[in-house]
Amino acid sequence: MRARVVLLCGLIFWLGLVSRVRAQEVPFYRLGPGDVLEITVWQDERLNRKVVIPPDGVISYPFAGDIKVSGLTVADLRRVLQKRLSEYIQNPTVTVMLVQVNSLKAYVIGKVNHPGVYPIELNTDVMQILAMAGGLTPFASSKKILILRRQGDRIIKIPFNYDQVIHGQHLEQNIILKRGDVVVVP
Repeated sequence: MRARVVLLCGLIFWLGLVSRVRAQEVPFYRLGPGDVLEITVWQDERLNRKVVIPPDGVISYPFAGDIKVSGLTVADLRRVLQKRLSEYIQNPTVTVMLVQVNSLKAYVIGKVNHPGVYPIELNTDVMQILAMAGGLTPFASSKKILILRRQGDRIIKIPFNYDQVIHGQHLEQNIILKRGDVVVVP
């Protein structure tokens, strides 16, 4: 009985450690094209807006002008709006809410059962998106999977060996996906 209690306490401690590490890996959500925002200014209903972020990532807002919002967090955008509106409104109270997330997508192509575009969360990894795509077909080259990731003006290739990960080896390959990643299963 005592051994079970010690084992249970150890397991709870380990799970707590893993969840803390996992939480630290996930950054704040950054806005992107297609996301829907609701912006309100307290005591000025004329400035309340529902905004869809366009493909160029720039929105126009009364008294604030054009704002490049792609890549900002909700808190960043609120601060920018408060600063710009304070030139016209004394101590504006601005609320920015992310109403709908449409920009977090990754792509799976090649020899999977259901290739396509998949909505992802901030902590979706390669194995999870392969599961969303219905798994590999029998003819897939499971040792030669690539993740294509855009970094600035270049594309980097990240190798992924499905066979190793499925057997619990080299789990560091099972990376967290980012917006726009393409998983290629040859």
